[in-house]
Amino acid sequence: MELKKAVGIKAADYIESGMIVGLGTGSTAYYFVEEIGRRMKEEGLDIVAVTTSIRTKEQAEGLGIPLKSVDEVASIDVTVDGADEISDDFQGIKGGGAAHLYEKIVANHSKKVIWIVDDSKMVEKLGQFPLPIEVVKYGSQQVFNRFETKGYKPTFRKHDDGSLYLTDEENYIIDLHLGQIENPAALAIELDGMTGVVEHGLFIDCVNTVLIGSVDGVTVKEANR
Repeated sequence: MELKKAVGIKAADYIESGMIVGLGTGSTAYYFVEEIGRRMKEEGLDIVAVTTSIRTKEQAEGLGIPLKSVDEVASIDVTVDGADEISDDFQGIKGGGAAHLYEKIVANHSKKVIWIVDDSKMVEKLGQFPLPIEVVKYGSQQVFNRFETKGYKPTFRKHDDGSLYLTDEENYIIDLHLGQIENPAALAIELDGMTGVVEHGLFIDCVNTVLIGSVDGVTVKEANR
């Protein structure tokens, strides 16, 4: 938890008054949002934010951070968000918190994207973390069956009580247990073309800067995009 806090606080150094800032979702992004709230209160930081989930929206509102929807801004200067896996070539899997649809919309509307993680999230190749797929309810079992036929080892995401997990858009999540993804870009194109799939958790050529927290401090890596 201390690594996540350190990297979340460090990411706030990239934020300046006058910016429109994308606020990510998840346990690491939480600390970034908290630090933005602190800087606004104690240092006079003046920004407007766009959130990537209902829970981040509620957190930001509680901190007094001014908010706009993604449709109310011409562009976003910088978005800071977490990731579930980042490969050596800076591709990512996101959506462990089921917010990847909103996260991708905000990221695609951003001039700069920063991912903040602890060093356990850095991998050689993607796929050990289950790949989240947001699907519409209607026909979801047919999409599941198609994934099963392809050998993608799908499971519906469920709550502890066995009920199906619902996203902020009230869609289902199917997690694919792939083990290793040899060609993330090709898989992303395949998933993009599947009827019933709303969005997947592969973030291809998306990130510009990665902040990595470890026991030795915070390391910065640039994707040179």
